[in-house]
Amino acid sequence: MAKVTMPQLGESVAEGTIGKWLKQPGDHVAKYEPLLEVITDKVNAEVPSPFEGVLKEILVEEGATVPNNAEIAIIETADEGGATAEAPKPAAATSAPSEPAAGPAGSDESNPATEAPAPAAAAPAPAAPAQASAPAPATAPAAAPASTRVAATAVAAAPANGDPDARMTPAVRRLLREHQLSPAQIVGTGGGGRITRDDVLAVVESIRTGGTAAVPVMAQAAAPASAPAPARPAPARPAPAQPSAPSIEFPDGADDVLLPMTQMRKGIAAQMTRALAVPHAYVHMEVDAAGLVGARERAKRDYQAREGISLSYVPFVIKAAVEALRHYPAFNALWTEQGLLAKRHINVGVAVAVDDGLLVPVVRDVDQLSISGLNHAIAEVAGRARAGKLRLDDFGGSTFTIDNTGWFGSNLTMPIINVPEVAILTMEAITKRAVVRETPDGDVIAIRPIMNMVLAIDHRANDGAQAASFLKLIKDWLEAVGPDTPVY
Repeated sequence: MAKVTMPQLGESVAEGTIGKWLKQPGDHVAKYEPLLEVITDKVNAEVPSPFEGVLKEILVEEGATVPNNAEIAIIETADEGGATAEAPKPAAATSAPSEPAAGPAGSDESNPATEAPAPAAAAPAPAAPAQASAPAPATAPAAAPASTRVAATAVAAAPANGDPDARMTPAVRRLLREHQLSPAQIVGTGGGGRITRDDVLAVVESIRTGGTAAVPVMAQAAAPASAPAPARPAPARPAPAQPSAPSIEFPDGADDVLLPMTQMRKGIAAQMTRALAVPHAYVHMEVDAAGLVGARERAKRDYQAREGISLSYVPFVIKAAVEALRHYPAFNALWTEQGLLAKRHINVGVAVAVDDGLLVPVVRDVDQLSISGLNHAIAEVAGRARAGKLRLDDFGGSTFTIDNTGWFGSNLTMPIINVPEVAILTMEAITKRAVVRETPDGDVIAIRPIMNMVLAIDHRANDGAQAASFLKLIKDWLEAVGPDTPVY
């Protein structure tokens, strides 16, 4: 029997509450299919099944709170069930792809995205038919494993019309390996042709059902130049989300009302208490954003018509931060009692305001993404956060955080570090100000778009001199943005 355990939904999250079981005992469960909903002090999340089989027993009832890694359910896998159904023919491809015998490539071992349990590496896949065949008993004549047969079918069925050198995150690369697909068989719909998890799962499902994968809009780029690709409809840019405040009603004669804390507020309270035990130091600089504003204005109309989303300033700031982190890797690190734990991968937490709280989902390996790729990744993870649909791999593993407080019009914020990280950067509103500029004829007063930036550091890990130099690199990079700055 395979045991399902409570996953850890974030580095500072120690327990979770069972919100709802999406399957009941006796139900067939496909690997990566949503099994239950878990409520944490930060967010509600669907937990995919780490195994394929039949749900035999639920060990923790709805509403119960259990610590990480506690056993919560038992699944009888196909091997244990002793199914004897006839193995499917390769052409039929009626069962969901199984786990390949080969493990993950060693190149991803140091990446938090690939160190997480298998469910965190992929979004839920559609359920496989209940009559999916099981491997033959050990006493049967030797034959190719079912997973190999299905994978071979996948390789044969998926057309090779993608880019073999397309970029993707390590988690998506691992998903390709699990289904024994190659990048050439996937047409990426992410920024700059980046392959996303949804792109892979769409091809896997088309192979499983014997149908044809929906052709992503980005595939139109391969069409002849004489037939321009239709642009994706551009959704209206939402107004800055105004977090709703709880309504308070005072009963007749009552002078005060107690507002019970939600799970999210309890988690925020605990995290902020831990964070403020850290000795904070702050560095503030003004950035002349004329080049940044001009570059975005020139690109945003064509970009929105092509990509279907607006172009934000945030990916430009992340790109600038990446360059600074390469020069000052001690800021891409976590504080431990044994010392500073420097991280090779640059995983940026992006603060997202939601009703009654703040979430910090993670965009992984930001140094591997273009500005457009970052823009898509941020939009996707922020959308999931606001919709309450964050995935397991959206949590934990961040090494540096950026907070776009300027979205709400702020001009100066004193951010609190997202511990155990050692730094956080805010970008404030871009406002036109009168500034003094030197010219050959003397000083003049000019109207320029200025953006304040504030860097908070853990003073145990770094000092003010390093912090100022680090922020100066970000300032210089942003002030150098111009027409030649590549978006893709």
